[in-house]
Amino acid sequence: MCGIVGAVTTRNIVPVLIEGLRRLEYRGYDSCGVAVHDASGGGQLRRARTVSRVADLDAQVRESGLTGSTGICHTRWATHGAPVTVNAHPIFSRDEIAVVHNGIIENYEELRTQLKTRGYKFESATDTEVIAHLIHSHYAGDLFTAVQRAVAELRGAYAIAVFCKAEPLRVVGARQGNPLVLGVGAGQSAGETFLASDAMALAGTTDQIIYLEDGDVAEIGLGRYAIVDSGGKPVERELRTVSAYAGAVELGPFQHFMQKEIFEQPQAIADTLEGVAGIAPEIFGNTAKNVFAAVDAVHIYACGTSYYSGLTAKFWLEAIVGLPTQVEVASEYRYRASVPNPRALVVVISQSGETADTLAALKHAQSLGHAHTLAICNVASSAMARQTELLYLTRAGVEIGVASTKAFTTQLAALFLLTLALAKSRGRLSAEDEARHLKNLRHLPAALASVLALEPRIIAWSERFSHKEHALFLGRGLHYPIALEGALKLKEISYIHAEAYPAGELKHGPLALVTEAMPVVTIAPNDALLEKLKSNMQEVRARGGELYVFADADSHIASSDGVHVIRLPEHYGALSPILHVVPLQLLAYHTALARGTDVDKPRNLAKSVTVE
Repeated sequence: MCGIVGAVTTRNIVPVLIEGLRRLEYRGYDSCGVAVHDASGGGQLRRARTVSRVADLDAQVRESGLTGSTGICHTRWATHGAPVTVNAHPIFSRDEIAVVHNGIIENYEELRTQLKTRGYKFESATDTEVIAHLIHSHYAGDLFTAVQRAVAELRGAYAIAVFCKAEPLRVVGARQGNPLVLGVGAGQSAGETFLASDAMALAGTTDQIIYLEDGDVAEIGLGRYAIVDSGGKPVERELRTVSAYAGAVELGPFQHFMQKEIFEQPQAIADTLEGVAGIAPEIFGNTAKNVFAAVDAVHIYACGTSYYSGLTAKFWLEAIVGLPTQVEVASEYRYRASVPNPRALVVVISQSGETADTLAALKHAQSLGHAHTLAICNVASSAMARQTELLYLTRAGVEIGVASTKAFTTQLAALFLLTLALAKSRGRLSAEDEARHLKNLRHLPAALASVLALEPRIIAWSERFSHKEHALFLGRGLHYPIALEGALKLKEISYIHAEAYPAGELKHGPLALVTEAMPVVTIAPNDALLEKLKSNMQEVRARGGELYVFADADSHIASSDGVHVIRLPEHYGALSPILHVVPLQLLAYHTALARGTDVDKPRNLAKSVTVE
């Protein structure tokens, strides 16, 4: 959520800033804006802001003739203050300081009161305006020093970029709990410097990236930059060459990024499994062998879709490895009195590796004495990847659509590998089983491609769903978390109210909701629970409910009046959840398409949740 881009150059940087915002649109936002140091206009700070899309901001900028060689810009996801223009960033202080900010300042009310007594007037309802006025209050001719003094008074999570009227060709950034990168120009952009909340924003401009650490304050200028740590000590951070995924933001033949990413899943799974020739603890890190031998339980912390991948993994870990596994919503875990187990393996799951709640859960677990930690995420340079003992990277590539698809299936693939590695380290994986599981994993891309071929039949179902306002999803055992994920996808992008239940729970309450107006989506793999599931389906039909069943080819569920069946090409055993979730993604996508919603950027949601 929220996006920052800043730059110091000798050319008109506004088009680069706007393009950077376009590349960050996938993170979710409800307003955006840009501010520049207008050298041609007497050195004034000028800005444009809108509660519409970046395209509207671009039109404003072109119409107004806004230009400048130093500037900052922002996409905002509203926290403090409604999504109205006065709350959009950049925020000014007395037309002398301009700030953009990701995150939440926890002590903003206290600081706001103090600043009011010093004569500062507040025009917005944002916590960000506190930062702007606080920096202004500390300013005595040196912006770098003023920002360092100001952030020392802030409590909470933030990434900021700041520039001022009195110091052209200078931008200062700082981060605490929210990502911020520094870009160093190369080639055609040599001598230019940049700040951004995501390296994606600088794709096509520079691939020379420095990832700032928590507590860092950095200044950029023409051909120079400097970084100090939280104690004010100058530090050097590694300059990396980063593939900025320029091609990932191109739609190609697809209508939306979500559709593109659904169809990228065979390749994403293949990339995630690339190099896994055999099952060994070392694929999770050099110390994994000793860690896996020492642990006696698994604790998984995650949010949203990643949480559902953890719920699925619980079935694998307990059935195949025999390790007690608990899965918790990361945003809840650190606010309850838990019972620490230093011998447990703590697994945190996040697409971005920057999810605020999950990072906080990780730190809390470590503070309780949990030394054995593993991150499963998609970004090697993320905070989560740097803060855990072990790591497995899901090579899903950039995921633009807010509703996660390929990130989820690659997380499941990584978690199944973890299950096998733990089982092997504990003597619970025979050579025959290892070979069988590896064969099935390698066949996954082809199996997924076969499932994707079902899209035309799913489109026909979506036309019926598009006229509904409620839906029920049912699954049993290993597929109950997949039902939860299917319901989440439908509600996220189509705005249809959807709930998921273990099918056996129908008669304990949800059956009261079932009518002919309530479609009931059922995941029906040919496993040990199939006959029980068939009984649950009869309960639905007896109450006039209409069933939409995703079944395996050999499950012997026939289409009939009120029972619609789409058969998946094959049963896939323990890996069945990875196949069964794909038609649910397609159903949600095409239903949203039929309803005319903004599929890639659904209302009120953000891609990367970096605030609590």
